[in-house]
Amino acid sequence: MSFLSKSLERVKPSPTIAVTTMAAELKAAGRDVIGLGAGEPDFDTPQNIKDAGIAAITAGKTKYTAPDGIPELKQAICDKLKRDNGLEYVPAQVSVGTGGKQILYNALMATLNAGDEVVIPAPYWVSYPDMVLLAGGEPVAVEASLETNFKITPQQLEAAITPKTKWFIFNSPSNPTGAGYTRDELKGLTDVLLRHPHVWVMTDDMYEHLVYDDYEFCTPAQVEPKLYDRTLTCNGVSKAYAMTGWRIGYAAGPKELIGAMRKIQSQSTSNPCTISQWAAIEALNGPQDFIATNNEMFKRRRDLVVSMLSAIDGVTCPVPEGAFYVYPSIAGLIGKTSKGGTVIADDEAFAKALLEETGVAVVFGAAFGLSPCFRVSYATSDANLTEACTRIQDFCAALT
Repeated sequence: MSFLSKSLERVKPSPTIAVTTMAAELKAAGRDVIGLGAGEPDFDTPQNIKDAGIAAITAGKTKYTAPDGIPELKQAICDKLKRDNGLEYVPAQVSVGTGGKQILYNALMATLNAGDEVVIPAPYWVSYPDMVLLAGGEPVAVEASLETNFKITPQQLEAAITPKTKWFIFNSPSNPTGAGYTRDELKGLTDVLLRHPHVWVMTDDMYEHLVYDDYEFCTPAQVEPKLYDRTLTCNGVSKAYAMTGWRIGYAAGPKELIGAMRKIQSQSTSNPCTISQWAAIEALNGPQDFIATNNEMFKRRRDLVVSMLSAIDGVTCPVPEGAFYVYPSIAGLIGKTSKGGTVIADDEAFAKALLEETGVAVVFGAAFGLSPCFRVSYATSDANLTEACTRIQDFCAALT
């Protein structure tokens, strides 16, 4: 009999972390590697936020706090949700965790029973299905298409809901595609959810502020207030504030659910890093002007990558509305053979051959539930992106 839990048999390690680790190992071995797998901004945390963390250390704010966040941070989150999203919450409706991932995990662990279904649009962030499985539930993937810019339709959502459905996980702008739902597109989905009162909504709004052109972000409870009482609105400071390593995520929702999440956290990690909590207060309450400046750089990088990848025969690269990813289709390359002799049978073979033969690390589409595609993170320098895309162009041009 195995010593390890049978629950572990239901999940797999994160493919994005695996790609980043493999790229780091090759680089350490002396290979010229450009990693386009990491989902984090390359910008430094703004100085005012760092100063707030330093001030917390100096002031001795280094002790345990309440399991799911200090009152000051919970109030800052309530103020942010009112200011940016028009949503009214009180601190008792807020939970703060060690990153956005813990918030989602706590909610699923607090609510799922064996056989409960969770509807997840694909492509999806790699951790959604595995967290559902670890919590004992069953993920139900709904595949979007290139034709709809990787966004599901109301008809698809309607068809996926059954009496066993407990949650609908919604992520916009999306990781891995960067696709953002318009208010009208989201209203179509919320209209479906209104017809199914047993289905709760879990939003992942982590890329809320990373949007481009004339796209305007909106979140489900904002678009349809009737869903407020069965929506968990999740967010964090990782992406927009370049605070990935500070590990602060948060959620707002019904008090009963927040209390259940608090109970789980009190018996697992307890409170998030105290210093990070004080820094997060400054992030939410302090100047926000740097976000627009960073977004201009991200937009330039997006346009560079889309232009270079779209020039490749056999590759189709939609223009994303937000985040810092593109998700090109390689449908026109399947079946070809690389210069190094690898048959491009699928997107995993493509990504592996690309890394081995050119030193460019990307994440294959099957990891996100929709093939044949790959994800590129453009959260790196223009020089790196230009060199990486040139290598991808040369690799694809050499396919026979």
